[in-house]
Amino acid sequence: MALWFNKESRSGLKLVSAPFGFSLLLLAVPLSLMVLLSFWTQDYLTLDRTLTLNNYREIGSHPVYALLMKRSVIISLMVTTITVALAFPMAYYISFYGGKRKALWLFLITIPFWTSYLLRIFMWKIILGYNGVLNSTLQGLSFIDEPLTFILYNSNAVVIALAHAWAPFAILPIFVALEKIDRSLLEAAHDLGDGPVRRFFRITLPLAAPGIIASALIIFIPTVGDYITPKMVGGTDGLMIANMIQVQFSKANNAPLGAALAVTSMVMVGLIALGFVFLNRRWLRRQA
Repeated sequence: MALWFNKESRSGLKLVSAPFGFSLLLLAVPLSLMVLLSFWTQDYLTLDRTLTLNNYREIGSHPVYALLMKRSVIISLMVTTITVALAFPMAYYISFYGGKRKALWLFLITIPFWTSYLLRIFMWKIILGYNGVLNSTLQGLSFIDEPLTFILYNSNAVVIALAHAWAPFAILPIFVALEKIDRSLLEAAHDLGDGPVRRFFRITLPLAAPGIIASALIIFIPTVGDYITPKMVGGTDGLMIANMIQVQFSKANNAPLGAALAVTSMVMVGLIALGFVFLNRRWLRRQA
């Protein structure tokens, strides 16, 4: 009980109570209600609060749900891989060669956020369309005889649009990790005879691994649940699990099934994210 009357303890509790209450109200409570809702059933307008596993049985018995979840994971992994692979050279250049213009480069990276997300996705629809900017340009340069049809209303379009939309989120964590690297380590390796490639793989890349993992998680987790981009540029072959969740909550008026799909997707993403974290820790132990 002396802890509660300690002045420092009371000050700490005051500082923690507001964020804790905020997190509890806006995160823990909604998630708990979502999990509870997933064990109920609904017959259009009638909500049956009897606890049951019927929604999860339906998810397991219908292959369309497994197909959408598999497609969502594959698309998100592709987006994550492409975005991180393209973001690393940019972050590396800004960190090591940006000089006094680092702040300017970071400022330019954030410019896409000045426009609406919907507007950016819609612009990709115009660029990748059958008679869009890309096809018109390629035809005008005589590179193709007829418009390309595999770049819109499929998974390819979703990957392209998401990779562009989430690129800044990949650049910034990698840049921060690269900035923390002690340049004297690179100088010492150079003095000992290591070339640029050897220094990169022995020093730069291992020390930048936490930033790379952070970028991968920042991109992978939200892109699995994206439904706006697949709806606008994905077509029937580019729809993801979030689109099915949205349909269940709106058109199908089956919120419990939508909640069960959301919980299943959340668990799946959580396990994959834990895999990322495990690999990162294992990597760091090997480098220690």
